[in-house]
Amino acid sequence: MINLKAKPFNLNDADIQWVEEKLQSLSMEAKIGQLFCPIGFSQDKQDLQNLIDHFQPGGIMYRPGVGAEVQETHRYLQDNSAIPLLIAANLEAGGNGIASDGTFFGKQMEVAATDNEEMGYRLGVVAGSEGSAVGCNWAFAPVIDIDMNFRNPITNIRTYGSDPERVLRMSKAYMKGIHEQNVAVSIKHFPGDGVDERDQHLHVTHNTLSIEEWDRTYGHIYKEMIEAGAGTVMIGHITMPAYSKALVPGMEDKDIMPATLAPELLNGLLREKLGFNGMIVTDASLMGGFTMAEKREIAVPKSIAAGCDMFLFNRDIREDYEFMRKGIENGILTMERVDEAVTRILALKASLGLHRKQAEGTLVPSAEALSVLKCEEHEQWAQECADQSVTLVKDTQSLLPLSVERHKRVLLFVLGDEAGHFGGEGTYKGFMDQLTKEGFEVELFPRGEFDFSILMQSVESLKSKYDLVLYYINLETKSNQTAVRVNFAAPFGADMPWFLTELPTVCVSVASPYHLQDLPQVKTYVNAYSASSYVQEAVVEKLLGRSPFKGVNPVDPFCDLWDTRL
Repeated sequence: MINLKAKPFNLNDADIQWVEEKLQSLSMEAKIGQLFCPIGFSQDKQDLQNLIDHFQPGGIMYRPGVGAEVQETHRYLQDNSAIPLLIAANLEAGGNGIASDGTFFGKQMEVAATDNEEMGYRLGVVAGSEGSAVGCNWAFAPVIDIDMNFRNPITNIRTYGSDPERVLRMSKAYMKGIHEQNVAVSIKHFPGDGVDERDQHLHVTHNTLSIEEWDRTYGHIYKEMIEAGAGTVMIGHITMPAYSKALVPGMEDKDIMPATLAPELLNGLLREKLGFNGMIVTDASLMGGFTMAEKREIAVPKSIAAGCDMFLFNRDIREDYEFMRKGIENGILTMERVDEAVTRILALKASLGLHRKQAEGTLVPSAEALSVLKCEEHEQWAQECADQSVTLVKDTQSLLPLSVERHKRVLLFVLGDEAGHFGGEGTYKGFMDQLTKEGFEVELFPRGEFDFSILMQSVESLKSKYDLVLYYINLETKSNQTAVRVNFAAPFGADMPWFLTELPTVCVSVASPYHLQDLPQVKTYVNAYSASSYVQEAVVEKLLGRSPFKGVNPVDPFCDLWDTRL
């Protein structure tokens, strides 16, 4: 039973009337369309019109692009949709989650390293104000997973760390900030990623905690976030055997399904035990954890039948739409369940006032709103967050602070730092420029140009040319990556720090905080969590002793290994 007057919807009588009348006015085909939130691939207006005409989707999500262009695309979609759209973005790290010219405030773990809830709140404000400026009204954030397993390749710096209480404090602060910008959150990824060491993008993964362990960690966080007014929950393609078996006595291992297809988790746990009254959305249906769990023809309607309200992304929207329609025809999915799902979707839209904004023509703001992107205040906040977050994990050789007088000639090794999914230069150049401006002579170790002559370099030759070795590591988590580990280059680890006892060596990681597992003998190690220019400036300031290290470890950077502490 949906209570539209209760949180998170909190609708008045007029809002409820709009929801009910709109639901009654929709054909079966239009109701099916509301269940879908496809990913946007085209900004061509004819393509957008075809999408609206053929499917009438309930929502859409675009990857980051130039703010003005994204805003114009969102405006066309809203202006031509009979029902206002939920327009989503991964606003996990700031406005850059939808506008490439927005503020990269910082990865969630950077924010957590400040141990200052004000930074969590500011992240929410930046993400919400910049997201809404280009037309977004729904954030696929915050990530409320707990980074329990340092080997997990996907949670890592996307989380607020391994301490459930810090995760909760930061998540609540973020939600307060983004709600003030009238953007809904989607807390994710229920029932909780970060326990397994595998990636649900590639196959079904598992939250293997006991009921008691889950209740006091993930369950505690979800319950508190729900009570604080989270509007939507994103469901991971993650199983939870302990709860599934407890809620369905006699269930065999082979019958355990990921949460997106598990009614006992969606209804018995999330709805009933945790009291969630809001809207439930699947995680991306392109992921292996969904596609490998069940035949797609069955899985598409089954996800809604099991308790999800909205279906995220498609392989082929025409095919998925047809699968949903056939699911209704063959009884996998009832119209009663469709009506319930669409009611929650419409109620979320009403809670954001989208129906009123549509009448006013203000669903997407004017071009003047784009002035908030990377505005002076947001950049200042990002700088303050960077200053408070950079963490000195260890300096057992008492090397710091560095100085141009003692360490002028620097050999810089860059590990990782690929351009990423969407192009662009490696971030190390900004770091290198910072050092050069300070007067250091920085030589970049040749990337991808290794030969055996490098292995033959003498200690005497190395020491005669360099005063310091710096490692800059930017190995980020990303979809379809099975591990976040340092892999040294051939031949024979040509870029490994074999010279640790010969030359002062410093390691700075601007992504994963766990690289001491692969560089245990490094004596001076810094975690910075994000590769933004704000962080790079803060790192240099702290390496030179002009600013103290203030970050508080959000995780165990020593990876529970004794030798990494030496």
